[in-house]
Amino acid sequence: MNIFQIYKQEIKDIFIKNNIYNDKLLDKINVEFPRDLSHGDLSTNAAMILASSLKMAPRDLAEIIIKYLKDVKDVSELSIAGPGFINIKLTSNFWHNQLRHILDAGLNYGKSDIGKNIAINVEYVSANPTGPMHVGHYRGAVVGDVIANLLEFVGYKVTKEYYVNDAGGQIDILAQSVLLRYREALGEEIKEIPSGLYPGEYLMELGKKLALKYNDTLLHNPCKLDIVKNFAVEEMLILIKEDLLALNIKHDIFFSEKELHKNDGKEINDTICDLTLKGYIYKGILEAPKAHQNEEWEPREQILFKSTNVGDDQDRALIKSDGSYTYFAADVAYFRDKFKRGFKNMIYILGADHSGYAKRLQAVSQAIAGDKNYVTVLFCQLVKLLRDGEPVKMSKRSGSFITLRDVVNEVGCDPVRFMMIFRKNDAPLDFDFTKVTEQTKDNPVFYVQYAVARCYSIFKQLKEHFNINIDNMEAKCLVDNISLLQDQSEIEIIKRLAFFPQLIQSAAIHKEPHRLAYYLYELASMFHTQWSKGNENTSLRFIQKEKQQLSLSKVALIKAICNILTTGLGIIKVDAPRSMH
Repeated sequence: MNIFQIYKQEIKDIFIKNNIYNDKLLDKINVEFPRDLSHGDLSTNAAMILASSLKMAPRDLAEIIIKYLKDVKDVSELSIAGPGFINIKLTSNFWHNQLRHILDAGLNYGKSDIGKNIAINVEYVSANPTGPMHVGHYRGAVVGDVIANLLEFVGYKVTKEYYVNDAGGQIDILAQSVLLRYREALGEEIKEIPSGLYPGEYLMELGKKLALKYNDTLLHNPCKLDIVKNFAVEEMLILIKEDLLALNIKHDIFFSEKELHKNDGKEINDTICDLTLKGYIYKGILEAPKAHQNEEWEPREQILFKSTNVGDDQDRALIKSDGSYTYFAADVAYFRDKFKRGFKNMIYILGADHSGYAKRLQAVSQAIAGDKNYVTVLFCQLVKLLRDGEPVKMSKRSGSFITLRDVVNEVGCDPVRFMMIFRKNDAPLDFDFTKVTEQTKDNPVFYVQYAVARCYSIFKQLKEHFNINIDNMEAKCLVDNISLLQDQSEIEIIKRLAFFPQLIQSAAIHKEPHRLAYYLYELASMFHTQWSKGNENTSLRFIQKEKQQLSLSKVALIKAICNILTTGLGIIKVDAPRSMH
């Protein structure tokens, strides 16, 4: 239980003991940090939530609540602010005990079971298997991966999934492009890549592999397109998985769209039959798309999903007039497959260019699962790649885009992962190659990792001055002298550490991993500031050469900082280095 839950329960107990018990209202009580931290350590809206039901003015009710809160352990000061907020100041002893709890929990501090092992499916990346990962993919890749890690940390059973779009027109184009490179590998001169085919040099390697495997026999094989399709998709998936691994990303499941089209599209047809029985399918003619002029569009009767009945802004075609399935029909069948696999909670991480999919997916969820399913659709805005503030040129190897591997090879995995979540996913992001490799405060990932390395340098000093190896110390020995921490700046750091469980829960529940990145940067900043204070005030130095017990109390604080930074970086999958050069 985190500190906010502790005091929320204390306040609820006051009303319960006085026979004022309303579950719905009591659950609406919030305990959080006050906006102005000079007002206290915690603030609650309890009086404003309950005043109306008790027919009292909020400030009058706040006065009554305060009388009871005065007797609660570790409460040192109480005050009323604004329309009825109650501000609570806690004793140093409370914060010392919190530090003991943080150290006892070690790297598990902040973990919880709020997820109750509920199954959640997080689908992210799901790029067409037509080439290497590019800048448009890797923000969503990291956002999805960190959200999945956060959810696992708070007790959900998470499946990380990649939907492979290996059916449809783009795969035909891929096969034609690889066939061209195959002919090139056999010695045919290819002067210019025809319009509409993929121009990337990465396909040359596939052409060479085909030539080694088949020599020139494919040229006259009537099934060559199907052979090349299967070969190309398999090779592209190997490439994509390697690219993702370079970013330290591993999916649990790669789900093939082709599986939905097997047996004449049985899965898709079964899905449409289910929706028909529920009254969501009809024959009709959609309005002309806004992107087309009227003379270019022909009204044709199609099989439509009545998605406007479940929140969408227009109905959607599932079967075209020629009898073939639409892309969306496969998406609906894929959702149904996930639901049949037992996922009651599904998260989709999509690019900004798919913004219209939120209502569609929510409509599908409502039609197939009703209120038994919860769908969250998150969109990642574009990343602009810069070097010293100037746009970065395209990659020749890719043909038209900058590959993920290009970026990771230049700056490393850690800066990419950390910076991709340093801003909220729905806000545009500038990624400057120069800035993310600078060793300055303005480079967040360096600043956080440097804080970890500095912590280990303090542990090294402890061994040098007192011959104490912190790795071999029992937690009890480390916490024996915590009460010696009395400087307000040290107490403020403990307060920030104690916020970590609430931060993790909020980031997981709201699917906002940027909260974790911000928190780590702020905590690192507090630590670096405390380090600098020690240069000016020797009493604040972490190692007091003639005072072993005081040194141990300060090192206990450093150990807690190090643990939380390490845990947080671990969730992001960024290294927590013991030294930096």
